[in-house]
Amino acid sequence: MSKHHQKVVLVGDGAVGSAYAFAMMQQGLAEELVIVDVIKERTVGDALDLEDALDLEDAQVFTAPKQIYSGDYSDAKDADLVVITAGAPQKPGETRLDLVNKNLKILSSIVQPIVDSGFNGIFLVAANPVDILTYATWKFSGFPKNKVIGSGTSLDSSRLRVALGNKLDLDPRSIEAYILGEHGDTEFAAYDEATVGGVPLKDYAHNKGVTDSDLADIEDKVRNKAYEIINRKGATYYGVATSLMRITRAIFRDENAILPVGASLEGQYGLDDIFIGTPAIINASGLAGVVEIPLSDDEKAKMANSAKTLKQVTKDGLAALEG
Repeated sequence: MSKHHQKVVLVGDGAVGSAYAFAMMQQGLAEELVIVDVIKERTVGDALDLEDALDLEDAQVFTAPKQIYSGDYSDAKDADLVVITAGAPQKPGETRLDLVNKNLKILSSIVQPIVDSGFNGIFLVAANPVDILTYATWKFSGFPKNKVIGSGTSLDSSRLRVALGNKLDLDPRSIEAYILGEHGDTEFAAYDEATVGGVPLKDYAHNKGVTDSDLADIEDKVRNKAYEIINRKGATYYGVATSLMRITRAIFRDENAILPVGASLEGQYGLDDIFIGTPAIINASGLAGVVEIPLSDDEKAKMANSAKTLKQVTKDGLAALEG
């Protein structure tokens, strides 16, 4: 990856995509940002709108992308990163898994022309159901597993830390806790290994009068928060866009940061041939390694259940696509 010129192709200029583009502007990440969508007029408008933000911030703090424009899949030929947010959005009453068939069709029409362009960078996938679409991106592209990453449980883990911070009156950044598994209904909070300042989270919580029942309620609200947002405003986008920006930053700045993402497993948690939410090391090479949390027996069962659900839906979805 060039240290002097970093290029992102964003595929999908809906609510999530445009929020990600704005987050990239605010953080000053990448020198070139190309926006691709089937609705060409929108991408032109968004590029013009984002361009207006170039000179409105203190240049000493923000060095926003110098080139922002509407483009096509062919523009991926020299990109460092392709971010895929394109897909049918989740509607009120729908689960993420309900989206699988229509979004696999959309994804199949995206990945091949990007690969055909000569793209040799990293795929970052956020469209839902994200774990399945990340796996499919790997399959469709033929890329090495380390060069395909899903947003996974990055947003869910952030939601968990914020909720715990509110309950415990702590800065969420001081809480080391992760949501693992599917980004969806079978995800779970790895409470047994979570810590606060080196102290087991459960011990800290109990000392503050927070019960296991309270923690279970927080986990349930985190799991269902997307549904609440969708029911109230139609879509979620600020949180996942910020998560995508954070993963992008770790890649472009070669951070070796440990982030909860949708990572390819090769034996970790007793699983393989799957992309699923877990902490992982992210750097300029993409996925540099998986950090396997030593789960309790109860949590191992939850992880296995989540993986079983994902594998079955993935198998059925890909079979339907081929059929």
